[in-house]
This record gives sequence, structure tokens and C-alpha cells, in this order.
Amino acid sequence: MESGETDRLLTEGYTGYDEERWAPEPPKSRDRTAFERDRARLVHSSALRRLGAKTQILVAGTDDFARTRLTHTLEVAQIGRQIGSLLGCDPDVVDCACLAHDLGHPPFGHNGERALSRIASGIGGFEGNAQTLRLLTRLEPKVFFEDGRSAGVNLTRAALDASMKYPWTIERAAEHPKGERSVKFGVYPDDRPVFEWLRQGAPEWTTPMECQVMDLSDDIAYSVHDVEDAIVGGSFDPITLTDPKIVAGIVEVARDWYGQKWDADKLEAAFTRLRDLRFFPDRFTGTRHSLATLKNMTSALIGRFASSVEHATRARHGEGPLTRYSAGLVIPEETSYEIVALKGISVYFVMAPNEKQPFHDEQLTIVTDLVEVMMRNDPKPSDALETVFLEDWDRAGSYDERLRVAIDQVASLTDGSALALHSILC
Repeated sequence: MESGETDRLLTEGYTGYDEERWAPEPPKSRDRTAFERDRARLVHSSALRRLGAKTQILVAGTDDFARTRLTHTLEVAQIGRQIGSLLGCDPDVVDCACLAHDLGHPPFGHNGERALSRIASGIGGFEGNAQTLRLLTRLEPKVFFEDGRSAGVNLTRAALDASMKYPWTIERAAEHPKGERSVKFGVYPDDRPVFEWLRQGAPEWTTPMECQVMDLSDDIAYSVHDVEDAIVGGSFDPITLTDPKIVAGIVEVARDWYGQKWDADKLEAAFTRLRDLRFFPDRFTGTRHSLATLKNMTSALIGRFASSVEHATRARHGEGPLTRYSAGLVIPEETSYEIVALKGISVYFVMAPNEKQPFHDEQLTIVTDLVEVMMRNDPKPSDALETVFLEDWDRAGSYDERLRVAIDQVASLTDGSALALHSILC
């Protein structure tokens, strides 16, 4: 192996090639596999800790029950390990992909992402998934090359590849065969070297099985748990699903957000199935019993979705470990529609109404202002630039490269630290 590691034998379905790391490392003891080390590096990373103060749907810190990016990430990882194990994936590879999937999200969630995307439009854009690759391979300190360049946490090829939902550049995004995903991409221009290393031999436009499991687990987690949060928070009362006008409204907004490819009649049929199977509680009172009923709802829905995917995938690919590029995840149509139906509930009752709130405009202003402050004295570094980014600034050879450093710092901020920094500097 390139890294010289002497870990014990890999899980069936993986090779030494999958275990290679971008930056060579000294030999390690045999007490853990390379993939177990990958997971440990992410669990102990500062980027993962910061997710505890970043927005999921509600602004982080405004509700003691609602999920943050960190709690959502841990739930995705649990679902991913469950599904991955059923299919014979190494659970630590899937776990790594799940733990990493939201690391690149800036403060204020997709609102902050939109602001940074506009600012970075001339330097390769900004995208949370591309920022995740940058964190894993450059910004999060752990391993360095001999010439002093950072290799980030230096995950194995299998774990790093599994974390890339969109393995293409912004220039290639418009060419993607599924046009509805064209706004997404996974790598910035100056991160191409590691991207080309990790994708050696991989089929174009295709993600490995472990990444597909992560992507599905993400969908399952926020479709189910955001409904739970909406019920507890009082935004959504399941009794409203008996009103055909409300259901029609949810279907309409779900198609607006997630694409017209989702057939309206099939979405309504998904609501009918979920309601007839009594997944939703009749009423929520806030008691311990009603909270337990909600928890049983989430468990039953997760089990339903995981089981349907396992059976469909095994029916197509048979038994044995389904790893890397040896197979593709099969998601039954009914399962996909039920997941989108649940996501539509959150959009209709929480996300769409929140977008009209004044604080959304304020969040855009805060993120934009902070980048402007970082660049105000260019080429001199701002006093607000954190020490950890100063070396990147000094190495930058142009305005565009320094702008990327400023964006890296602002993207790393939590909701609270962005608000506090803005109040001091602006």
C-alpha cells in the first residue's frame, strides 16, 4: 500500500487500493483497520464539532429539541451503518461518508451557501459538497506532505470517494446526464489534484455504493426527523393531512422544491399509504407518552425504508458484499415517493414560511459583509483573519486565491460566531 500501513485484513469486497492515502504515512499498528482510523479522525475533527452550532432547519440554538447539523449528521451515520451493514459495505467507510457529508456547510445553512456562491462566482463557485472535499484534504489539520502542504485528515481513497456526492467540477456540472442536479458540484479548480487521485479508475458521473448509501440515509434522516421536529415545534399537526387541500398544497410545494419529475398523483398516493398505515400520530400533546409515540414513528419509518431498499437491491444484485463500484443501490419507487412526501411536509409547514422571514435577508448580509471585511485591506491580511488561515493567505499569489481563503474562513464559522464577529466588525 502507498501509505505503508500494516492494518489487519480489509473487509471482504475491498482491496489495498481502496485503503491507500493521498499523503504517505508511517506504518501503523494492527489494532485498527485503516477505515476505523478514518472514522476516528472525523469524530475528533474540529469541523465535526462546529456542526453542533450550525443551522439544520431552525437557526441553531433557537430550540432545545430541534436538530442541529451535528445531531442530524449522527443520525445519518446511524442509518448509514445500518443499511451499509445489510448490504455488506464496510460500516466504517459508510460512517465516514455520513459524518463528512455536511462538514462543508457554512453558517446559516443553504442561506449562507447562496451568499458565498454569489461571492465566489468568478473563482470556481462555492458549494457545500466541494467545501467538504476541501476540508477533508486541506483545511482540517492532521497530516502534511514533506513539502509542508496540508493533506487534511488524509482519509483512505474508499472513505474520501464515498464522501463525494457530486464527483465533477462546476465546469462539468451542466453536462450531467441528470439535468436537475446541474447546480451541484464537488470540487473547486485548485482541488483538482486530490480529486483526480481519488477518482482514478472510477466510472464518470458515478458514485460508489457507500456514497449512495450515505445519500439515501441523508434523505431518510431529514425526511423523517424534520417531520418529528415540526410536530414537536407545533408547525405541523398530522390531523391536517386529512384535508385534501392541505395535501394538494404539500404536493405542489414539494414539486416546486424537488422537481416536476415527481408525479403529483403518486405523491398523493404516498400520503394515503403513510396515513392508512397509521405512521402519523392522531394527536401530539407534549407528554412523555406522546414523545415516545413520535419516536416510534421515526423508528418505524426508517425501518420501512431501509428494509425496502435492502430487499430491492439484493433482488437485483444477489448476496455477498456489495461494495464500491460492484453494484448500485436500488430504491423502490414507492419508497422514493414516500420520502419526498415527508420532505414536502417540512417544506410546506417550516422551510417555505421561514424563507419569508426578515432574518433570512439579514443572514445573507452578514455572510457578505464578513467576506468584504476579510478582503478590505487586500493584499494585507485582515486583523479578523484567524491564525490558522494566515499561512494560506501568505501562500496565495493573487486576489482570487486570497478571496478563496477569506471564503474558507467565513464558511468555517458557526451561526453564533458569524453573528458575534459581524457585531464586532460591522
